[in-house]
Amino acid sequence: MKIKPFAGVRPPKELAAQVASRPYDVLNSAEAKIEAGEKSLLHIIKPEIDFDPIADEHCEAVYDKAVENFKLWQERGWLRQDEKEMYYIYAQTMDGRTQYGLVAAANVDDYMTGKIKKHELTRKDKEEDRMIHVRIQDANIEPVFFAYPDVAEMNEIVANFVANNAPEYDFVAADGFGHKFWAINDDAINARITEIFKSIPAMYVADGHHRTAAAALVGAEKRAANPNHTGNEEYNFFLAVIFPESQLKVIDYNRVVKDLNGLTPDEFLAKLSESFDIAEMGTEIYKPTKLHNFGMYLNGKWYSLTAKAGTYNDNDPIGVLDVTVLSNLVFDKILNLGDLRTSKRIDFVGGIRGLGELQKRVDSGEMAAAFALFPVTMRQIIDIADTGNIMPPKTTWFEPKLRSGLVIHKLS
Repeated sequence: MKIKPFAGVRPPKELAAQVASRPYDVLNSAEAKIEAGEKSLLHIIKPEIDFDPIADEHCEAVYDKAVENFKLWQERGWLRQDEKEMYYIYAQTMDGRTQYGLVAAANVDDYMTGKIKKHELTRKDKEEDRMIHVRIQDANIEPVFFAYPDVAEMNEIVANFVANNAPEYDFVAADGFGHKFWAINDDAINARITEIFKSIPAMYVADGHHRTAAAALVGAEKRAANPNHTGNEEYNFFLAVIFPESQLKVIDYNRVVKDLNGLTPDEFLAKLSESFDIAEMGTEIYKPTKLHNFGMYLNGKWYSLTAKAGTYNDNDPIGVLDVTVLSNLVFDKILNLGDLRTSKRIDFVGGIRGLGELQKRVDSGEMAAAFALFPVTMRQIIDIADTGNIMPPKTTWFEPKLRSGLVIHKLS
Protein backbone atom coordinates (compact mmCIF):
# COMPACT_ATOMS: atom_id res chain seq x y z
CA MET A 1 0.00 0.00 0.00
CA LYS A 2 1.17 3.50 -0.79
CA ILE A 3 0.58 6.03 1.97
CA LYS A 4 2.33 9.27 2.86
CA PRO A 5 2.59 11.80 5.68
CA PHE A 6 1.03 15.21 5.08
CA ALA A 7 0.96 18.71 6.55
CA GLY A 8 -2.36 18.63 8.31
CA VAL A 9 -4.70 21.56 8.84
CA ARG A 10 -5.96 21.32 12.42
CA PRO A 11 -7.10 23.30 15.44
CA PRO A 12 -4.72 24.61 18.10
CA LYS A 13 -4.59 22.44 21.17
CA GLU A 14 -6.91 24.58 23.27
CA LEU A 15 -9.65 24.61 20.59
CA ALA A 16 -9.63 20.97 19.50
CA ALA A 17 -12.69 19.91 21.50
CA GLN A 18 -14.65 22.94 20.28
CA VAL A 19 -13.79 22.52 16.59
CA ALA A 20 -14.10 18.72 16.38
CA SER A 21 -17.57 17.44 15.55
CA ARG A 22 -19.49 14.32 14.75
CA PRO A 23 -19.42 13.35 11.04
CA TYR A 24 -21.78 14.98 8.56
CA ASP A 25 -23.87 11.84 8.05
CA VAL A 26 -24.71 10.85 11.62
CA LEU A 27 -26.99 13.77 12.42
CA ASN A 28 -29.56 15.70 10.42
CA SER A 29 -29.48 19.44 9.81
CA ALA A 30 -31.78 20.33 12.71
CA GLU A 31 -29.69 18.25 15.12
CA ALA A 32 -26.50 19.80 13.76
CA LYS A 33 -27.84 23.34 14.24
CA ILE A 34 -28.55 22.59 17.90
CA GLU A 35 -25.23 20.85 18.46
CA ALA A 36 -22.91 23.29 16.68
CA GLY A 37 -20.97 25.69 18.88
CA GLU A 38 -19.41 28.83 17.46
CA LYS A 39 -16.20 27.13 16.33
CA SER A 40 -17.65 23.70 15.39
CA LEU A 41 -16.64 22.08 12.12
CA LEU A 42 -20.36 21.49 11.56
CA HIS A 43 -20.48 25.02 10.12
CA ILE A 44 -18.13 23.77 7.38
CA ILE A 45 -19.46 20.24 6.75
CA LYS A 46 -23.15 21.12 7.25
CA PRO A 47 -23.25 24.84 6.38
CA GLU A 48 -26.99 24.77 5.74
CA ILE A 49 -27.31 25.28 9.51
CA ASP A 50 -26.08 28.88 9.14
CA PHE A 51 -29.27 29.83 7.28
CA ASP A 52 -32.58 30.73 8.91
CA PRO A 53 -34.58 28.74 8.15
CA ILE A 54 -32.16 25.89 7.46
CA ALA A 55 -31.38 25.84 3.75
CA ASP A 56 -31.37 22.98 1.25
CA GLU A 57 -27.98 21.34 1.77
CA HIS A 58 -27.53 20.92 -1.99
CA CYS A 59 -28.13 24.53 -3.05
CA GLU A 60 -25.34 26.73 -4.41
CA ALA A 61 -25.52 29.21 -1.51
CA VAL A 62 -24.84 26.41 0.95
CA TYR A 63 -21.80 25.19 -0.99
CA ASP A 64 -20.53 28.80 -1.11
CA LYS A 65 -21.03 29.06 2.64
CA ALA A 66 -18.93 25.93 3.16
CA VAL A 67 -16.01 27.52 1.31
CA GLU A 68 -16.48 30.83 3.12
CA ASN A 69 -16.49 29.14 6.54
CA PHE A 70 -13.41 27.01 5.82
CA LYS A 71 -11.48 30.16 4.86
CA LEU A 72 -12.83 32.02 7.88
CA TRP A 73 -11.82 29.28 10.31
CA GLN A 74 -8.26 29.49 8.96
CA GLU A 75 -8.19 33.31 9.04
CA ARG A 76 -9.32 33.29 12.66
CA GLY A 77 -6.69 30.73 13.61
CA TRP A 78 -9.25 28.10 14.55
CA LEU A 79 -7.58 25.87 11.93
CA ARG A 80 -3.85 26.07 11.19
CA GLN A 81 -1.62 24.11 8.83
CA ASP A 82 1.37 22.23 10.20
CA GLU A 83 4.73 23.34 8.83
CA LYS A 84 5.91 19.86 7.89
CA GLU A 85 4.50 16.57 6.66
CA MET A 86 3.78 14.05 9.39
CA TYR A 87 1.74 11.03 10.23
CA TYR A 88 -0.60 11.32 13.19
CA ILE A 89 -2.06 8.87 15.70
CA TYR A 90 -5.72 9.06 16.66
CA ALA A 91 -7.01 7.08 19.65
CA GLN A 92 -10.69 6.59 20.46
CA THR A 93 -12.01 5.18 23.74
CA MET A 94 -15.49 3.72 24.17
CA ASP A 95 -16.70 1.62 27.10
CA GLY A 96 -13.15 1.20 28.38
CA ARG A 97 -11.82 -0.07 25.04
CA THR A 98 -9.29 2.02 23.05
CA GLN A 99 -8.39 1.69 19.38
CA TYR A 100 -5.35 3.41 17.83
CA GLY A 101 -5.44 4.53 14.21
CA LEU A 102 -2.75 5.93 11.94
CA VAL A 103 -3.82 9.17 10.24
CA ALA A 104 -2.32 9.17 6.78
CA ALA A 105 -2.83 10.20 3.19
CA ALA A 106 -3.98 7.14 1.23
CA ASN A 107 -3.35 6.74 -2.48
CA VAL A 108 -5.97 7.27 -5.21
CA ASP A 109 -4.41 4.56 -7.41
CA ASP A 110 -4.73 2.01 -4.62
CA TYR A 111 -8.49 2.64 -4.56
CA MET A 112 -8.87 2.66 -8.33
CA THR A 113 -7.00 -0.63 -8.72
CA GLY A 114 -8.87 -2.37 -5.90
CA LYS A 115 -6.04 -2.59 -3.36
CA ILE A 116 -8.24 -0.53 -1.07
CA LYS A 117 -11.16 -2.91 -0.86
CA LYS A 118 -14.81 -2.12 -0.25
CA HIS A 119 -17.70 -4.25 0.98
CA GLU A 120 -20.65 -1.95 0.24
CA LEU A 121 -22.24 -0.53 -2.90
CA THR A 122 -22.20 3.24 -3.31
CA ARG A 123 -24.89 5.46 -4.80
CA LYS A 124 -23.89 7.88 -7.57
CA ASP A 125 -25.97 10.73 -6.14
CA LYS A 126 -24.24 10.46 -2.77
CA GLU A 127 -20.82 10.17 -4.42
CA GLU A 128 -21.46 13.33 -6.43
CA ASP A 129 -22.58 15.27 -3.36
CA ARG A 130 -19.36 14.37 -1.53
CA MET A 131 -17.31 15.10 -4.65
CA ILE A 132 -18.70 18.64 -4.77
CA HIS A 133 -17.47 19.27 -1.23
CA VAL A 134 -13.99 17.96 -2.02
CA ARG A 135 -13.81 20.01 -5.23
CA ILE A 136 -14.97 23.32 -3.77
CA GLN A 137 -12.76 23.07 -0.69
CA ASP A 138 -9.77 21.57 -2.53
CA ALA A 139 -9.42 19.47 0.59
CA ASN A 140 -10.55 16.31 2.36
CA ILE A 141 -12.34 17.89 5.30
CA GLU A 142 -13.44 14.58 6.85
CA PRO A 143 -11.44 11.35 7.03
CA VAL A 144 -12.44 7.90 5.89
CA PHE A 145 -12.16 4.88 8.19
CA PHE A 146 -9.92 2.01 7.00
CA ALA A 147 -8.73 -1.27 8.49
CA TYR A 148 -5.55 -3.19 7.70
CA PRO A 149 -4.14 -6.60 8.69
CA ASP A 150 -2.14 -6.31 11.90
CA VAL A 151 1.60 -5.77 11.56
CA ALA A 152 3.50 -6.36 14.80
CA GLU A 153 6.13 -3.71 14.09
CA MET A 154 3.48 -1.10 13.30
CA ASN A 155 1.59 -1.87 16.52
CA GLU A 156 4.87 -1.53 18.42
CA ILE A 157 5.69 1.83 16.84
CA VAL A 158 2.31 3.22 17.79
CA ALA A 159 2.41 1.79 21.32
CA ASN A 160 5.91 3.17 21.97
CA PHE A 161 5.10 6.61 20.61
CA VAL A 162 1.92 6.87 22.65
CA ALA A 163 3.70 5.70 25.80
CA ASN A 164 6.52 8.23 25.47
CA ASN A 165 4.74 11.34 24.16
CA ALA A 166 1.94 13.46 25.57
CA PRO A 167 -1.05 13.78 23.21
CA GLU A 168 -1.68 17.02 21.37
CA TYR A 169 -5.41 16.64 22.02
CA ASP A 170 -7.09 14.82 24.87
CA PHE A 171 -10.80 15.30 25.50
CA VAL A 172 -14.05 13.46 26.11
CA ALA A 173 -16.89 14.46 23.78
CA ALA A 174 -20.48 15.01 24.89
CA ASP A 175 -21.36 11.42 23.93
CA GLY A 176 -18.84 10.10 26.46
CA PHE A 177 -16.29 8.88 23.90
CA GLY A 178 -12.65 9.79 24.53
CA HIS A 179 -10.39 11.22 21.83
CA LYS A 180 -6.59 11.58 21.87
CA PHE A 181 -4.35 12.75 19.04
CA TRP A 182 -0.57 12.76 18.52
CA ALA A 183 1.58 14.31 15.77
CA ILE A 184 4.58 12.11 14.88
CA ASN A 185 7.22 14.83 14.50
CA ASP A 186 10.03 12.35 13.84
CA ASP A 187 11.30 11.92 10.30
CA ALA A 188 12.82 8.49 10.93
CA ILE A 189 9.59 7.08 12.37
CA ASN A 190 7.55 8.55 9.53
CA ALA A 191 9.90 7.07 6.92
CA ARG A 192 9.69 3.66 8.56
CA ILE A 193 5.89 3.74 8.62
CA THR A 194 5.83 4.46 4.89
CA GLU A 195 8.09 1.46 4.30
CA ILE A 196 6.03 -0.87 6.49
CA PHE A 197 2.87 -0.10 4.56
CA LYS A 198 4.57 -0.93 1.25
CA SER A 199 4.49 -4.58 2.35
CA ILE A 200 0.80 -4.54 3.35
CA PRO A 201 -1.22 -6.13 0.52
CA ALA A 202 -4.59 -4.45 1.11
CA MET A 203 -6.60 -2.02 3.20
CA TYR A 204 -10.33 -2.24 3.79
CA VAL A 205 -12.98 0.48 3.86
CA ALA A 206 -14.65 0.05 7.23
CA ASP A 207 -16.81 3.19 7.20
CA GLY A 208 -17.13 6.01 4.69
CA HIS A 209 -17.57 4.26 1.33
CA HIS A 210 -19.07 7.36 -0.32
CA ARG A 211 -16.36 9.67 1.04
CA THR A 212 -13.68 7.25 -0.15
CA ALA A 213 -15.13 7.04 -3.65
CA ALA A 214 -15.59 10.80 -3.84
CA ALA A 215 -12.05 11.56 -2.68
CA ALA A 216 -10.53 9.12 -5.18
CA LEU A 217 -12.69 10.33 -8.07
CA VAL A 218 -11.79 13.99 -7.48
CA GLY A 219 -8.14 13.00 -7.39
CA ALA A 220 -8.59 11.25 -10.73
CA GLU A 221 -10.33 14.37 -12.13
CA LYS A 222 -7.45 16.60 -11.09
CA ARG A 223 -4.97 14.17 -12.60
CA ALA A 224 -6.79 14.23 -15.95
CA ALA A 225 -6.87 18.03 -15.94
CA ASN A 226 -3.13 18.43 -15.27
CA PRO A 227 -0.95 18.03 -18.39
CA ASN A 228 2.15 18.04 -16.18
CA HIS A 229 0.88 15.34 -13.82
CA THR A 230 3.67 13.36 -12.12
CA GLY A 231 1.79 11.20 -9.60
CA ASN A 232 3.37 12.93 -6.62
CA GLU A 233 0.89 15.80 -6.37
CA GLU A 234 -1.10 16.06 -3.16
CA TYR A 235 -4.36 15.44 -5.03
CA ASN A 236 -3.18 11.86 -5.61
CA PHE A 237 -3.85 11.23 -1.93
CA PHE A 238 -6.80 11.52 0.44
CA LEU A 239 -7.37 11.60 4.20
CA ALA A 240 -7.76 8.29 6.03
CA VAL A 241 -7.53 6.92 9.56
CA ILE A 242 -6.23 3.35 9.36
CA PHE A 243 -6.77 0.92 12.23
CA PRO A 244 -5.29 -2.54 12.77
CA GLU A 245 -7.96 -5.17 12.21
CA SER A 246 -7.65 -6.69 15.69
CA GLN A 247 -8.59 -3.45 17.47
CA LEU A 248 -11.88 -2.84 15.69
CA LYS A 249 -15.27 -3.92 16.93
CA VAL A 250 -18.39 -4.03 14.80
CA ILE A 251 -21.64 -3.63 16.69
CA ASP A 252 -25.07 -4.96 15.81
CA TYR A 253 -27.31 -3.40 13.15
CA ASN A 254 -30.91 -4.36 13.81
CA ARG A 255 -34.25 -4.35 11.97
CA VAL A 256 -37.85 -3.34 12.66
CA VAL A 257 -40.79 -4.13 10.37
CA LYS A 258 -44.08 -2.26 10.07
CA ASP A 259 -46.39 -5.20 9.45
CA LEU A 260 -46.60 -9.02 9.43
CA ASN A 261 -47.84 -9.28 5.84
CA GLY A 262 -51.43 -9.90 6.96
CA LEU A 263 -50.54 -12.58 9.52
CA THR A 264 -51.56 -12.63 13.17
CA PRO A 265 -48.70 -12.93 15.70
CA ASP A 266 -49.57 -16.61 16.25
CA GLU A 267 -49.62 -17.32 12.50
CA PHE A 268 -46.31 -15.51 12.12
CA LEU A 269 -44.73 -17.59 14.89
CA ALA A 270 -46.03 -20.77 13.27
CA LYS A 271 -44.39 -19.87 9.98
CA LEU A 272 -41.15 -18.93 11.75
CA SER A 273 -41.08 -22.37 13.41
CA GLU A 274 -40.52 -23.97 10.00
CA SER A 275 -37.03 -22.46 9.85
CA PHE A 276 -36.19 -21.58 13.46
CA ASP A 277 -36.08 -23.19 16.86
CA ILE A 278 -38.11 -20.72 18.95
CA ALA A 279 -37.93 -20.09 22.70
CA GLU A 280 -40.16 -17.55 24.44
CA MET A 281 -37.96 -15.36 26.68
CA GLY A 282 -40.57 -13.19 28.39
CA THR A 283 -40.53 -9.42 28.78
CA GLU A 284 -36.81 -8.99 29.50
CA ILE A 285 -34.75 -7.86 26.51
CA TYR A 286 -33.06 -10.80 24.79
CA LYS A 287 -29.68 -10.22 23.13
CA PRO A 288 -28.46 -12.80 20.58
CA THR A 289 -25.64 -14.95 21.93
CA LYS A 290 -24.03 -16.37 18.78
CA LEU A 291 -24.11 -16.50 14.99
CA HIS A 292 -27.50 -17.58 13.56
CA ASN A 293 -29.26 -16.75 16.82
CA PHE A 294 -31.67 -13.79 16.76
CA GLY A 295 -33.69 -11.85 19.26
CA MET A 296 -37.26 -11.01 18.23
CA TYR A 297 -39.70 -8.68 19.97
CA LEU A 298 -43.34 -9.33 19.09
CA ASN A 299 -46.62 -8.59 20.82
CA GLY A 300 -45.01 -7.57 24.11
CA LYS A 301 -42.63 -10.55 24.37
CA TRP A 302 -39.04 -11.37 23.45
CA TYR A 303 -38.14 -14.59 21.66
CA SER A 304 -34.92 -16.41 20.85
CA LEU A 305 -34.83 -17.61 17.23
CA THR A 306 -32.12 -20.04 16.19
CA ALA A 307 -31.90 -20.89 12.52
CA LYS A 308 -32.17 -24.64 11.90
CA ALA A 309 -29.30 -26.51 10.29
CA GLY A 310 -29.59 -26.55 6.53
CA THR A 311 -31.24 -23.13 6.29
CA TYR A 312 -27.93 -21.28 5.81
CA ASN A 313 -24.58 -21.81 4.12
CA ASP A 314 -21.55 -21.22 6.32
CA ASN A 315 -19.22 -21.93 3.40
CA ASP A 316 -20.44 -18.89 1.50
CA PRO A 317 -19.10 -15.46 2.66
CA ILE A 318 -22.53 -13.90 2.05
CA GLY A 319 -24.66 -16.91 3.05
CA VAL A 320 -23.03 -17.10 6.48
CA LEU A 321 -24.15 -13.58 7.40
CA ASP A 322 -27.11 -13.31 9.73
CA VAL A 323 -28.52 -10.43 7.67
CA THR A 324 -28.70 -12.90 4.77
CA VAL A 325 -30.27 -15.63 6.90
CA LEU A 326 -32.90 -13.25 8.26
CA SER A 327 -33.64 -11.79 4.84
CA ASN A 328 -34.02 -15.18 3.19
CA LEU A 329 -36.04 -16.93 5.91
CA VAL A 330 -38.18 -14.07 7.18
CA PHE A 331 -38.20 -10.93 5.06
CA ASP A 332 -38.44 -12.74 1.72
CA LYS A 333 -40.10 -16.06 2.58
CA ILE A 334 -42.73 -14.83 5.06
CA LEU A 335 -43.05 -11.04 4.94
CA ASN A 336 -42.39 -10.49 1.23
CA LEU A 337 -40.69 -7.14 1.83
CA GLY A 338 -39.03 -6.93 -1.59
CA ASP A 339 -35.87 -4.85 -2.06
CA LEU A 340 -34.72 -3.85 1.42
CA ARG A 341 -32.93 -0.79 0.02
CA THR A 342 -36.23 0.73 -1.09
CA SER A 343 -38.94 -1.00 0.96
CA LYS A 344 -40.99 1.36 3.16
CA ARG A 345 -42.03 -1.54 5.40
CA ILE A 346 -38.65 -1.95 7.12
CA ASP A 347 -36.28 0.28 9.05
CA PHE A 348 -32.76 -0.23 10.36
CA VAL A 349 -31.60 0.63 13.88
CA GLY A 350 -27.92 0.92 14.82
CA GLY A 351 -26.92 -1.05 17.87
CA ILE A 352 -25.56 2.10 19.51
CA ARG A 353 -29.20 2.94 20.34
CA GLY A 354 -29.58 -0.26 22.34
CA LEU A 355 -32.18 -3.02 22.07
CA GLY A 356 -34.56 -1.00 24.18
CA GLU A 357 -35.05 1.21 21.13
CA LEU A 358 -36.42 -1.81 19.24
CA GLN A 359 -38.91 -2.58 21.99
CA LYS A 360 -39.93 1.08 22.19
CA ARG A 361 -40.74 1.29 18.48
CA VAL A 362 -42.89 -1.84 18.60
CA ASP A 363 -44.67 -0.89 21.82
CA SER A 364 -45.52 2.52 20.34
CA GLY A 365 -47.47 0.82 17.55
CA GLU A 366 -45.17 2.25 14.88
CA MET A 367 -43.70 -1.19 14.17
CA ALA A 368 -45.09 -4.71 14.34
CA ALA A 369 -41.94 -6.65 15.20
CA ALA A 370 -38.24 -6.12 15.82
CA PHE A 371 -35.22 -8.33 15.19
CA ALA A 372 -31.90 -8.11 17.03
CA LEU A 373 -28.86 -9.55 15.22
CA PHE A 374 -25.52 -10.90 16.35
CA PRO A 375 -22.90 -8.48 14.97
CA VAL A 376 -20.67 -9.37 12.04
CA THR A 377 -16.93 -9.65 12.62
CA MET A 378 -14.02 -7.87 10.96
CA ARG A 379 -12.95 -11.26 9.59
CA GLN A 380 -16.31 -11.67 7.83
CA ILE A 381 -15.98 -8.18 6.34
CA ILE A 382 -12.47 -8.93 5.10
CA ASP A 383 -13.53 -12.29 3.64
CA ILE A 384 -16.32 -10.58 1.70
CA ALA A 385 -14.06 -7.81 0.43
CA ASP A 386 -11.30 -10.26 -0.54
CA THR A 387 -13.73 -12.37 -2.56
CA GLY A 388 -15.14 -9.34 -4.36
CA ASN A 389 -18.56 -9.72 -2.76
CA ILE A 390 -20.79 -6.95 -1.46
CA MET A 391 -22.47 -6.85 1.95
CA PRO A 392 -26.27 -6.73 2.08
CA PRO A 393 -27.57 -3.25 3.01
CA LYS A 394 -27.20 -2.01 6.57
CA THR A 395 -24.95 -4.81 7.82
CA THR A 396 -22.08 -3.08 9.60
CA TRP A 397 -22.07 -0.40 12.27
CA PHE A 398 -18.73 0.82 13.54
CA GLU A 399 -18.56 2.73 16.79
CA PRO A 400 -17.14 5.07 17.88
CA LYS A 401 -17.33 7.19 14.74
CA LEU A 402 -14.30 9.22 13.72
CA ARG A 403 -14.43 12.78 15.02
CA SER A 404 -14.22 15.28 12.17
CA GLY A 405 -12.03 18.38 12.41
CA LEU A 406 -9.06 16.92 14.26
CA VAL A 407 -7.07 17.17 11.04
CA ILE A 408 -7.81 18.12 7.41
CA HIS A 409 -5.85 17.25 4.26
CA LYS A 410 -5.42 19.92 1.57
CA LEU A 411 -5.14 18.75 -2.03
CA SER A 412 -2.75 21.52 -3.09
